[in-house]
Amino acid sequence: MLPRELIRKVRHIEIRTKRLVNDMLAGQYQSVFKGRGMAFDEVRKYQPGDEIRLIDWNVSARMNDTFVKVFVEERELTVMLLVDMSGSGLFGSREQVKREMAAELAALLAFSAIKNNDRVGLIIFTDTVEKFVPPKKGKKHVLRVVTEILSYEPTSKKTRVESGLRFLGNVARRQSVAFLISDFIDVDYEHALKVAGKRHDLIPVTITDPLEEDFPKLGVVLVEDPETGEVEAVHAGWSMRRKYRRYVLRQRELRESLFRRLKLDFINIRTDQPFLSPLVQFFEARGKRVRR
Repeated sequence: MLPRELIRKVRHIEIRTKRLVNDMLAGQYQSVFKGRGMAFDEVRKYQPGDEIRLIDWNVSARMNDTFVKVFVEERELTVMLLVDMSGSGLFGSREQVKREMAAELAALLAFSAIKNNDRVGLIIFTDTVEKFVPPKKGKKHVLRVVTEILSYEPTSKKTRVESGLRFLGNVARRQSVAFLISDFIDVDYEHALKVAGKRHDLIPVTITDPLEEDFPKLGVVLVEDPETGEVEAVHAGWSMRRKYRRYVLRQRELRESLFRRLKLDFINIRTDQPFLSPLVQFFEARGKRVRR
């Protein structure tokens, strides 16, 4: 039996995200993410201009006439959600911690997918892959995905983005739409991003908290690393805060430069701001590019 609080959270996310899908993202998802191949649909009589290679010789022989195969775009997609469950995801200085925002964002993407009859799968990772939910369709399956994200208790607190991406390559042989949801507090994942980005439509989604970007003026404070458990006394004076802001800005610049170099569309989400706006901007920007 699921805890009552968890059931309440899942239900709240379901109601909120389904409304957003219907009101804001209906049509945008389908126009941006199209099928990745052509599937056989039917045969029809040959018409002048049809390619000879499309002639179905077996049907033509049986019907004593010339028929060609007709193909349509294969609409069904597989959407993979790669969710970082490392210790830093439990941090949040606003109403939501990063992990809760990740769950809500994943739900919105998942409900968008099933509305278009696509399959949704989940990969939960830390410094290793800890949970895999194979892709399936349907509302019941999406609710399971959201529940897993909210309730899962990882065995490790560390982060290794590469582990999630490598696992994706092993379980998703066909091209998928893969949303990589993380705060990217990690190093040495460039090669894994490059490999995954060539095989899949990979979309990094970075979730940050404002307190991570601008250290408050607090004097001497004890700071704990949520992934290692190390505690250090830090003097949060003007000089330290300035260096910290420069460091955070530089890390962001390097990360986004990497995404652009690998030609990956990316989304930035903050815990102190609604995530719908950057998500809609992403769909609109990609939609314009697809229509060109």
